[in-house]
Amino acid sequence: MIRTTRPFLAVVAAAALAVAGCAGSSGNAASSTPVATSASVGSVGAAPSAESSSSTAPSSSDPSSSDPSSSDPSSSDLSSSVPSSSSAPSSSTASSGVELNGTVTVFAAASLQKTFDELTATFEKEHPGVDVQISYDGSSTLVTQLAQGAEADVFASADQKNMTKATDAGLIDGTPTVFATNTLQIAVKPGNPKGITDLAGLAKSGVATVVCAPEVPCGSAARTALKAAGVTLDPASEEQKVTDVLTKVAEGDADAGLVYKTDVAGSGGTVEGIDFKESAEAVNSYPVGVLKDAPNPAAAAAFVDVVTGAEGQKTLAAAGFGAP
Repeated sequence: MIRTTRPFLAVVAAAALAVAGCAGSSGNAASSTPVATSASVGSVGAAPSAESSSSTAPSSSDPSSSDPSSSDPSSSDLSSSVPSSSSAPSSSTASSGVELNGTVTVFAAASLQKTFDELTATFEKEHPGVDVQISYDGSSTLVTQLAQGAEADVFASADQKNMTKATDAGLIDGTPTVFATNTLQIAVKPGNPKGITDLAGLAKSGVATVVCAPEVPCGSAARTALKAAGVTLDPASEEQKVTDVLTKVAEGDADAGLVYKTDVAGSGGTVEGIDFKESAEAVNSYPVGVLKDAPNPAAAAAFVDVVTGAEGQKTLAAAGFGAP
């Protein structure tokens, strides 16, 4: 029994040693196998540092290595490359990235009312947090009000003369931008009952003609044109706003009036326009600028951008204004 036991023990010991050797070799093979999971994730997201890649690779015996998410690129930081909706600029944000809200007060020449009303609707739709309030009047009246302390964000004049008054008084921030031009027409009742064909016809006996006051841009332009034509006029009245001249003709309080082409175009057929050659001698340029003490400078600058930009130029041209 003793003889048969010793060989048996030897065989058992040898077998045990062989098994141990196989286990050791398989362990070494597993440890030398590269981990594809971290490589594939790294190619989608940010590349891991040398320290993290060497210390976090799972062994073949680690249960976590069988987790599908560890080798599925869709579970990595791929989603971080998709922009969230919160990163898109809101409709009330200016191109500078500043959130726009509050009130913007605009002082604008009366001849701009139709176009600025349209542009205001566009602006408020694009910037729902902003309320645009516009005061329309003669440019000379508006600049006087500003010089006396009236609070506003934007000033749009119907001529350079009154804008120069504002800049000389230190009221404008930076340099104003010319955004349009305009010329005069003779406004008469539809059908032209007085048969007026030129400026000389305004001075005929029995023709009641109204014009703008000399200090108002349309009045200054009218005098330039009348001088070029060699016509001396004794007007029935001198108005502070070009829209008042238009109203008097439309309502029959005057036979004719000197107004802008845009006023005739926007009258809805209540008046008829007569062109005259001397209008080329009195072309008015329209500048706009942000007030230096504007309560809402960001929104004011955004409004000016709309006026001077493609949308504003399209609207102005449709109303009959000339290019700057």
